[in-house]
Amino acid sequence: SQERSARLRRWYELMVENKEELARIITAENGKPLKEAQGEIVYSASFLEWFAEEARRIYGDVIPASAKDRRVLVLKQPVGVAAIITPWNFPSAMITRKVGAALAAGCTVVVKPAEDTPLSALALGELANQAGIPAGVYNVVPCSRQQTAAVGEVLCTDPLVSKISFTGSTATGKILLKHAAGTVKRVSMELGGHAPFIVFDSANADWAVAGALVSKYRNSGQTCVCANRFLVQKGIHDEFVEKFAKAIEKELHVGNGFDAKTTQGPLINEKAVEKVEKHIKDAVSQGASVVTGGKRHSLGKNFFEPTLLSNVTTKMLCTQEETFGPLAPVIKFETEAEAVAVANAANVGLAGYFYSQDPAQIWRVAEQLEVGMVGVNEGIISSVECPFGGVKESGLGREGSKYGIDEYLEIKYVCFGGL
Repeated sequence: SQERSARLRRWYELMVENKEELARIITAENGKPLKEAQGEIVYSASFLEWFAEEARRIYGDVIPASAKDRRVLVLKQPVGVAAIITPWNFPSAMITRKVGAALAAGCTVVVKPAEDTPLSALALGELANQAGIPAGVYNVVPCSRQQTAAVGEVLCTDPLVSKISFTGSTATGKILLKHAAGTVKRVSMELGGHAPFIVFDSANADWAVAGALVSKYRNSGQTCVCANRFLVQKGIHDEFVEKFAKAIEKELHVGNGFDAKTTQGPLINEKAVEKVEKHIKDAVSQGASVVTGGKRHSLGKNFFEPTLLSNVTTKMLCTQEETFGPLAPVIKFETEAEAVAVANAANVGLAGYFYSQDPAQIWRVAEQLEVGMVGVNEGIISSVECPFGGVKESGLGREGSKYGIDEYLEIKYVCFGGL
């Protein structure tokens, strides 16, 4: 484990040394602003550092035996080959969050990066070689969009693979789960979210707007923990909407990710733009108002204006499914119970956010929200020390944190008799 720890540590150091180049690769592949890409590389590298440290803390157990002539031991051993299937929205961090844990546990990995963003995975491979990680331990299988389903199926059905870790859509996750069932593989899934962002009357409106801005529009709204439904209590509703609109117009700048003032890059592809348009059109046809934005940006291609809708209801598409784009729909509510009921009506539960200054309410709502991660008066909650993952149809298992390495370990019980 000491050797694994040292190699992971070296890999981390090389990522930090090459931060600028790695960030430029992300911006070129995925379009996110360079500053966000640099942030992703720091976050991404931190998982290698974290799991380099955790590699030496894989403790077993000694259990008191019921019979005098026995000793009972528990060993933790690597599960074996792990297939890692990752998305395009965080083309580096979604790899290291899984691979760091797998390698720390002693597994080897086969990474299938998203077809839109294979270069980040290959760049990590180059640095893994430089870090002295042995050939065959970190493997990358890039493939075209046409081949994605077939390659995914092979990774999930091959008996030599012991474990699947997937981040991506709920629909794809369900297909992979079916494939994995054939050989009863260990499975970790981090699937879609539909994060509620609740603003109660007691909230500090300025804090709530600042949190809403970063939670919603980071990566142009293309993260699985993005606020997707804004539920705002009637007493603070008008103030929040007005301040949120002003902040969007003043602080967000759509443009090329390599341009220093850009905060909003393009969406990943034409299909993503069409989904945002469809959600807006559906909402407006049912009576929603466009407060700001609402259409494709004059830059053309996959650029879209950051958009805020008010007078939104739970009947609209944008509140029933994840948009994955720069669209913030605001629903007005009256009571805490109503907000919690709307938030929990989704069949997924990854992240949830709420703003309140009432301590009793904070405890109640934090416990009642059916999500794996809760941000209270905070819009950005991801961090390497904290367990990342969801409940319901948002997934299985947790990544990062002291819990993340368990996903790659088997527990073996050894009974020593005849003593």
